[in-house]
Amino acid sequence: MTTPTITPTLAEDAMPRPGSRAARLKLPRAVDALKNLADDYGVCVRPVTLRQTDLVTGVTELIDLPCGATREDKCPSCAKRAKRLRQRQIREGWHRTDEPNPGPDPATPEQKALIALRAHLEFERADAERTARWDQVADLDAAIDEVEQAIAAGGLRGRIAPPHDDADDKDEPKKSKKKRSTRRRQDVPDLPRQKVEARTVGRTYTAPDGSVHQPSMWLTLTLDSYGPVHGQRKASNGKPLPCRCGRFHSDVDPLIGVPVDPSTYDYRRAAWDAVHFPRLLDRYWQNLRRCVGWNVQYAGCVEPQKRLAPHAHFAIRGSIARTSLVRVAAATYHQVWWPRAEAPRYSVEHPPVWDDQATTWVDPDTRQALTTWADALAVLDDDPDAEPAHVVRFGEQVKARGVEVGSKDVDRTIGYITKYVTKNAADCHTITTDPQRDHLDRLWRELRVTPCSDRCANWLLYGIQPKSPHGRLRPGNCKGKVHQKATLGIGGRRILISRDWSGKTLADHRADARAWVKALLGVSTDHEHVDPAAVDREPGTPAPVAWELARPTDPDLKPLEHRLLRAISQRIQWRAELAAARDRAGVGPPGHVSATDAQTKEEVDQRG
Repeated sequence: MTTPTITPTLAEDAMPRPGSRAARLKLPRAVDALKNLADDYGVCVRPVTLRQTDLVTGVTELIDLPCGATREDKCPSCAKRAKRLRQRQIREGWHRTDEPNPGPDPATPEQKALIALRAHLEFERADAERTARWDQVADLDAAIDEVEQAIAAGGLRGRIAPPHDDADDKDEPKKSKKKRSTRRRQDVPDLPRQKVEARTVGRTYTAPDGSVHQPSMWLTLTLDSYGPVHGQRKASNGKPLPCRCGRFHSDVDPLIGVPVDPSTYDYRRAAWDAVHFPRLLDRYWQNLRRCVGWNVQYAGCVEPQKRLAPHAHFAIRGSIARTSLVRVAAATYHQVWWPRAEAPRYSVEHPPVWDDQATTWVDPDTRQALTTWADALAVLDDDPDAEPAHVVRFGEQVKARGVEVGSKDVDRTIGYITKYVTKNAADCHTITTDPQRDHLDRLWRELRVTPCSDRCANWLLYGIQPKSPHGRLRPGNCKGKVHQKATLGIGGRRILISRDWSGKTLADHRADARAWVKALLGVSTDHEHVDPAAVDREPGTPAPVAWELARPTDPDLKPLEHRLLRAISQRIQWRAELAAARDRAGVGPPGHVSATDAQTKEEVDQRG
């Protein structure tokens, strides 16, 4: 009789044997659970420990401050706090109905009197200089310095006039700087040019029922195409169309964004466009303001698309016709006037070498000196038919729509703009397949050898010495952020906020949040300045203190795990205390409508 074979089921195979090594490895790690709990309560997992010393009593205390990281891979709690702060900044400035920067206050009579005294001294100095009374000139210069210091202490910004030694230096002849023609290219449409009004608030619209509307906008700008990529296509009537590969892709298809034919995809142009994308954005806002005739304000974020090319989402204060936005995008470009760099002459494995005796970079085989940066630009300047090394343009896809104040689209759009602000550029989209990895690696390899500035070491690969060359340069290993795999060529700021957006800096927004929370809790924020040399001070005033970084070898520095546990307990108590205070006051936080647990967490983050 044959004994039947019992085949274990999949569920039995998935369950490890109790007490086995596999079962022990499936247990959650205590350190991970502690960090996850700290993240839940907004506690920084890598705090900076400072030692606070009372200069009167000599008592010291260790205080943990948040690290302030803006990336989740470094500190999730600090990154989320920074993201919420940016969202508050965007929300406060988006639908403003008044000017955030009304202009400086007029000078006071005391300040005008100081300026008049400065004018008299300037007149007397000029007269003494004209009559060669040089001893009086020196005395007058000393008096002018004293008046300048009094003017600065009186609350006036800037200088009344430059120092006389700087004025004397201006008389010396300076080397003339060559300027290239600013004529517009003939392959772009012309734009109207108006005088830019000193206003940042958009126009208002009155409906037939008498209601007044002042909408704002949301805008997305993308770069040009570098070759067909896998994606979802639709006809003008909304009917789905097959991809260039002949298939229909779902929303979660990992092939979306990958080139259909990597061998024909223009990786060089994609790398150059990514490096110079910030300059293209700056030129767009210049052109838009001149086109519409008022100081358009924006707040947005730069992030990579699924094809890994950068694009930008912006919130715009006020409304602008979509045709104007599209026309300005089509007419905006940035020309890179660098020496031609079509293909590298040397490889990373066989680069030029540094000659210590000649203090120059030379060919590794012929020992001939490479072209200097000044000579390369001189050749470019002397050629009347010279073309720029690269021209960056926007793509045809420009998305724009209006957003009404108070609508549900406000918070949704702000969340969309800041969706990936806490991630590295390369981590914004999940890479799971070999085609995605190959696409990322090929773009990164091109970025490694793409020059990022006039001092970039990669110019040596093209047979040109960069500006101010030295022997520490390593071709193909420039330290610029654009060459890192994590940035995908986005080396500048990811968050772009115009100067007159909200009229506040991030420090101002943090201070507003702290002041609101302290006022709700009834905590006093008034502090008097105390002279460190004074031993006796008024009751209730803070003692003068000194700060320094704590050393890891300090005996009173507790282990990180102990400090995290204490911080978690403190946050739990703060959150309960703040929630109770809000319930008693019956109010919500500034800029928000309802009192949710997420908002309570945000306010607790600002309490410390």
